[in-house]
Amino acid sequence: MDEVVVQVEKTKREWEEAYEKTIEHIIAIQEYGKSRRGEEKISLQRLNGLAQDGLSLLNSLQFNLDLLAPQLPSDDQVQSTQSLLESWKNQYQSLRVNLRSANLKAKDNMRKVAQQERELLLGGGTESTDLRRKRQANAGVTSDAESITESLRRSRQLMVQEVERSTNTLVAFDESTGVLKKAESEYKGHRSLLSRTRNLLSTMQRQDVIDRVILIIGFSLFVFAVLYVVSKRIGILKLQQMATAAIKSQLAGKAANGDAMPLGQQFDGGNTVPNVDTPLQQPLHDEL
Repeated sequence: MDEVVVQVEKTKREWEEAYEKTIEHIIAIQEYGKSRRGEEKISLQRLNGLAQDGLSLLNSLQFNLDLLAPQLPSDDQVQSTQSLLESWKNQYQSLRVNLRSANLKAKDNMRKVAQQERELLLGGGTESTDLRRKRQANAGVTSDAESITESLRRSRQLMVQEVERSTNTLVAFDESTGVLKKAESEYKGHRSLLSRTRNLLSTMQRQDVIDRVILIIGFSLFVFAVLYVVSKRIGILKLQQMATAAIKSQLAGKAANGDAMPLGQQFDGGNTVPNVDTPLQQPLHDEL
């Protein structure tokens, strides 16, 4: 069986016992004063102290049940325990009202008995004399017993308060332990998340370095290609300039060699016939 269920059942048994004892004390208070003074076994003050102790114990049991109810394993048990707690609260309030009514009844009984004793004392006779002697003999004993009972009741009340304070402290420690366990589990989850994040960051850093190397290599290749193209282009220009200079120097040399030649013959190329001034009617000689 679950430990919380065991504690709930134990609290229920303690409630039933304390409730019955408190009812007995309240009934005793209600019946107090019907007999003559000195014949009561327990004083009214003592009975009120026992009843107050019972009410304090019942209040403490209510507090314990209120703490244990949310920790039950099933929702049905939680609801039934909460309904039982509400009935306990109603019974507790009823006991307080009954205790107040019982004290009023006890005071009324004591007033009636005192009136009867007064009548006996004023009436005279042997009965009044015996009654006077009994009252004088029991007065000191009763006062001593009442003082001792009151001191014990105060001590018991202090012990009950200390027990309740200790219970509250233990409950606070349990709640703190639960909070610390929850914080530890959350820390473990964050720790795994941080480790994954650290791995991702290291991967991104490596990728960043690789990208930088690729960019540097690509830029270097681009620069080399540009330099190569520029150098090639500059070499072609130099060749063009040299060819142009050679053609100009050749043309200049030809122009210097052919200053007496007419311009038409310089560029004739052997396609024209020289103009020979030969008369058309000159006779031909046959050398044979």
